[in-house]
Amino acid sequence: MANETNLAPKERFLKIYANLPLGVRGEIIATIDNIGPVTWNSTYIEIEGNTDLGNKILRELDKLEII
Repeated sequence: MANETNLAPKERFLKIYANLPLGVRGEIIATIDNIGPVTWNSTYIEIEGNTDLGNKILRELDKLEII
């Protein structure tokens, strides 16, 4: 786990996402202020699209220590 903390938030998210069962990917990962609930799948789409929303979600997931 120590090596994972050295990864960038995007890399940590993608590593976790890749290991999730397909059924879990549709579940809500967090509720972000001014955005609402986000799922693993919606977060993946935003992150892969390199959107501002994706970056905001990544910062929040990192702050909440979800990733």
